[in-house]
Amino acid sequence: MPAVTSTPTRKRAVNLTLNEGLVAQAKTYTRNLSATIEVLLTDYVAQQHQTKALRQQVADACAANWNAVHASVGSFADEHSTL
Repeated sequence: MPAVTSTPTRKRAVNLTLNEGLVAQAKTYTRNLSATIEVLLTDYVAQQHQTKALRQQVADACAANWNAVHASVGSFADEHSTL
């Protein structure tokens, strides 16, 4: 996931509904709330992307292991087939 860089990127205005008190508190810590939110959102998106990729790797490994068992032992349903 690309990180926030100093290269200008296209920006667009969005409307958010946020807790007024929380925004007031956040403004005491940052002069540029938009940039701060953008950094935090970038980190969140990267974390979600990484989590999704890890889940996919686990699912792929599970499927590969199951296919290996199926190839060596056969299907557990074979002895119960009515065909």
